[in-house]
Amino acid sequence: MHIAIIGAGVSGLLTALELVEQGCTVTIFDQQHAGHAASWAGGGILSPMYPWRYPREVNYLAQHGKQLYQDWNQKLFPATGIDFEIHETGMLIFDEADFEIGLNYKDQYQEPMQHCEYLQRESLETVNPHIAEQFQHAIYFPHLANVRNPRLLKSLISYLKQHPNVEVIENTWIEKFNLQNNQIQSIQSSNGQHCAADQFVMTTGAWSNTWSTQLKCSIPVEPVQGQMLLFKTPENWLPTMCMNNVMYLIPRMDGHVVCGSSMNHLGFDQRPSVQTQQNIYRACTEMVPELANFPIVKQWAGLRPSSPTGIPYIGQMPDIENLWANFGHYRNGLCMGPASARLLRQMMLKQDTIVDPHAYSTQRLTQLDAV
Repeated sequence: MHIAIIGAGVSGLLTALELVEQGCTVTIFDQQHAGHAASWAGGGILSPMYPWRYPREVNYLAQHGKQLYQDWNQKLFPATGIDFEIHETGMLIFDEADFEIGLNYKDQYQEPMQHCEYLQRESLETVNPHIAEQFQHAIYFPHLANVRNPRLLKSLISYLKQHPNVEVIENTWIEKFNLQNNQIQSIQSSNGQHCAADQFVMTTGAWSNTWSTQLKCSIPVEPVQGQMLLFKTPENWLPTMCMNNVMYLIPRMDGHVVCGSSMNHLGFDQRPSVQTQQNIYRACTEMVPELANFPIVKQWAGLRPSSPTGIPYIGQMPDIENLWANFGHYRNGLCMGPASARLLRQMMLKQDTIVDPHAYSTQRLTQLDAV
């Protein structure tokens, strides 16, 4: 089976990986360089931030992320020489209003990644000695990890580009589906090239809404800008991830610390702003004051694919027999990515599914269109 995938972010790359490992032939297109949009820009926390604030369907997918990335890393590393750098740092959350609900969530759902404990100041200092004095307690999630998403993407791209059954076509904007009798015959790029395939997959992230008119259904996905800062500290200087008021610190193994993030509705504008940088800087140095002693080495912004509930659309598109969706992950594309791609592959190949697919159905698009 030949499958054409539109979009080479983490969702498209993982979908390609799942399918090619099942013996399919894959052509994957991206409008720019593969792996250079929101997937590269994210933080890589392998859990929704405050999972109790999200629908259960988000957590059903996210809870598989860490293990599936570990499995893929083990498989791909011998071929690519690129380690995903899955860093098991744990996380401290300082939002007092979330302490009780976080502890209750842990007891209610018994998800291993979401095991947490309440720490007072003395224990808190043992776990992370750099925390500001103003934080006298926290809830601690010892099993949470982060993946270094730029390395993850490099490994996926390297593996797929050297695979004999994969073609990666970059800097190519797909602008048209050629439809006949409720089937796509081919897709057409802006430079007039056609690609025929048996099945087609949309992993188009924040750009998914551009297909609404052609597909005659409402696709309520829009870009939401998120901005980040990167500090450089000594290796293994910050021992845990930290979170407060939806701002986070993510330590990498080599001493880089990713800090974020903002939420701004600016269309497709990816330019970082000084004001947002200052807000992130202030929030992060409030948690860890010593960060102010280290240089900021990079700042950037990316575009999240916002959807109404954060539950992605995964499955066959309405009224088209050979078009599939895997988009709308909002803030959790990296942690939901592996299970989302596996679920889509299982649905496309009529296999048993990792989770119940009903909640992710694209039939929600038709209902929204009819309202």
